Amino acid sequence: MSEDRLFTEAELRQYDGTKGRPVYIACEGVVYDVSDAPLWRTGMHKDLHYAGLDLTRSLPKAPHDREVFGRKYVRVVGSLKREE
Repeated sequence: MSEDRLFTEAELRQYDGTKGRPVYIACEGVVYDVSDAPLWRTGMHKDLHYAGLDLTRSLPKAPHDREVFGRKYVRVVGSLKREE
């Protein structure tokens, strides 16, 4: 999959980790594949965050910052198209 892929919010929701689907999340316009991240493998992160969503508003409340997106098991798969 190309890092140039543009996802709509509806398309992103399909990557929720259920039924063997990959686990994708978005933050600040970037879509990440977190399928191999230990805390995302079920499609739910710490019983707080669902996969397949834009988590931009949640990041400031997290106990970490954007550095988590640079970890070896997280990769960029595209961009999130802003819906108006």
